[in-house]
Amino acid sequence: MAIANTEGIEMTDAHWQVVGLARQFYLEFDMSPNMRPLVNYVKLHLGPDCGNSMYLMRLFNGSAAKLTSKIAGLPKPSNCL
Repeated sequence: MAIANTEGIEMTDAHWQVVGLARQFYLEFDMSPNMRPLVNYVKLHLGPDCGNSMYLMRLFNGSAAKLTSKIAGLPKPSNCL
């Protein structure tokens, strides 16, 4: 919660679902998801309404993969600046 607050994100159930999926992705593939794999993983588990980049960028202020990993306590995805 503290990390999310620092980033200006008020966590909702939708945020926690994506953070949980990022953690699940990490456990399954031993890497933090970049944007495209995150979108596809969310789409696989939550459906096409949630599994698209626009939805994730709205939730996480435009930096979905980076902030999701940061809030989840995961390493920064390999292609994030």
